[in-house]
Amino acid sequence: MFPITKTSRFRAVCSADFFWKILAGSARVEIGRNYCRALVRDRAITWHTGLGELSFEFTHERKYSRFQSLSPRAHFWSMKKTSNVSPARSVAFDLVRGVLARRHALDEALAAHDGFRRLPGRDRGFARLISATVLRRCGQIDALIDACLEKPLPRQADAVRDIMRLAVAELVFLGVQAHAAVDSAVTQVESRGHGKFKGLVNAVLRRISREGTDRLSSLPDRLNFPEWMIAGWVDGFGEAVADQIASASLKEPPLDISVTADTAEWAKKLDAEILPTGSLRRGFDGLITELPGFEEGAWWVQDAAAAIPARLLGDVSGLDVFDICAAPGGKTAQLAALGARVTAVDRSEKRLRRLMRNIERLGLSASTVTADATEWQPPVLADAILLDPPCTSTGTIRRHPDILHLKSRNDIAKLSDLQSKLLSGAAKMVKPGGTLIYCTCSMQREECEDVVARFLDTASSFQRKAITPEDVGGLGDLVTSNGDLRTLPFHLADKGGLDGFYAARLVRS
Repeated sequence: MFPITKTSRFRAVCSADFFWKILAGSARVEIGRNYCRALVRDRAITWHTGLGELSFEFTHERKYSRFQSLSPRAHFWSMKKTSNVSPARSVAFDLVRGVLARRHALDEALAAHDGFRRLPGRDRGFARLISATVLRRCGQIDALIDACLEKPLPRQADAVRDIMRLAVAELVFLGVQAHAAVDSAVTQVESRGHGKFKGLVNAVLRRISREGTDRLSSLPDRLNFPEWMIAGWVDGFGEAVADQIASASLKEPPLDISVTADTAEWAKKLDAEILPTGSLRRGFDGLITELPGFEEGAWWVQDAAAAIPARLLGDVSGLDVFDICAAPGGKTAQLAALGARVTAVDRSEKRLRRLMRNIERLGLSASTVTADATEWQPPVLADAILLDPPCTSTGTIRRHPDILHLKSRNDIAKLSDLQSKLLSGAAKMVKPGGTLIYCTCSMQREECEDVVARFLDTASSFQRKAITPEDVGGLGDLVTSNGDLRTLPFHLADKGGLDGFYAARLVRS
């Protein structure tokens, strides 16, 4: 019996597990664009999916009652029982739609998707790989699709385009066999209520499976990036370097790890390489939580470039250090592991709670303050400050390809103004003789060099203390002529590259 009362309207909680039991006993399963309906005897149960809410209707003898899940942000893994579409491909479609149509960050879409969590580890990796490839290569993928269309798809068929994007990613960039990618796409188009486009989708994808790789050679990597982003790189680094940045940003990154202690020992246990900067690096081939040492709190995930700024403070053992805009907490963990008395400051209480859970897992200690750092007045001044303010994060496109679709030119002006305010505020919190590190994961000059230049023009009590190659493992290419840190995605290319990062070391006289 279904756990439903006779009242016409009420609230209740129903898990995806319960709905799967319904599917298992159903004679017919119908998939629509935003719903999955199971017919069991004379009862029809419909599960409506969405990242923002989850609800379903109960229909019996033409009487309707509706109830909504009290679990927000749930998302049902909708798969037709007799469909040839794999659950991983169905989830990948939802993830792409979550970013492109609903403007969610990819990490948020992953966390909110109930079906993604239910996939086996290998399928989770495949779903994320397909969706990330679409987000990285969307410009080139769309160019391949459009070259095969006599007229544009209607606006109401945007889901059809997303299904084709996923299939093209498999065919051209991931080397999946044509019969698997094309057949799954055609079936998914039909199962999501767009059956009239089956023939078109099949014809387009069959043609791309034959010609796509050859056509790709005439499509530059720049097609995948917003014009404003490329223009900023050309202005800051020149045409040739901008092209290098674009190409390197499209590659899948390796897994970088920071350890609490015993770097050499954990390199052996994790089958990892020790980079010149001190981070560990290995391939990413499964669940991070299943790797040796994670549960014991021996290490945490942190890009090698993101791990450099904290090291620029030198010996912080026993010092009072403020980590401002601290979440998600990788730098807080670094400073705590180095023996500093760390105060992590962030305006988001939720993010600070997550930060502290990680600190506790690592067996480290830190204090937290929930505050707007532009207004916060600390009770005592710090010996050193690490400021990593919000930015466009264009240096992390390898790991967060949704940035290509969620950031805009307008964000730069807003963020650079906030960055200047945060830097001015942080300068008032550091003791005379203390060090302030300003860093961002942006590759736009307006958020990096320009912010520091404006600050030094007005803050006469601060001077730049040049970063040297010795500070960054002997890698002189990472140091600018002004003595700042500037990593780019093609640096250490033979070892898997780096995220784009900027840092300036400032000392109060």
